[in-house]
Amino acid sequence: MGSLVCTGATLQCSLGTLPSTFTASGATVTAGGAGGVVTDCEVSNVAPFGLCTSPANPAVAAAEGAPQPCLPVLAPWTPGSGHVTLSAVPALDDASQCQCAWGGVVTVTDAGQAATTLE
Repeated sequence: MGSLVCTGATLQCSLGTLPSTFTASGATVTAGGAGGVVTDCEVSNVAPFGLCTSPANPAVAAAEGAPQPCLPVLAPWTPGSGHVTLSAVPALDDASQCQCAWGGVVTVTDAGQAATTLE
C-alpha cells in the first residue's frame, strides 16, 4: 500500500524541466496535511513544471521546439487507492500517475508526509 499524497507533495512531469508542488482540494487533514484525491488534477492542484519540452504542445511547436512555459492539462490520476476514499472519492497515493494532454507523465516523487514522533 502506498503513501497518501498530501498538500506539499513533490511531483515531476516527464516532459517538464522542474518539479512541481501538489495542493489537495479537500480539507481532509491527515498526519501529513490535507490529503489528495484522484480528481485533484487541475491547475489549482498541480503547479507548472517550469518549461514544457513536448513537441505535442502547440506553444513548443510554434517556437520550433524551444521549451515554453508549462501549463499542465491533466487527466485524473490513476489508479488511486483501492482501499481509502476521502469524501467518497479514491484517495491519491504515491503509486498513482496522471497524463498531460501534451504527452508528459506526472509522477509523485515525495508524498509530502512528514514523520512524527510521539513523546
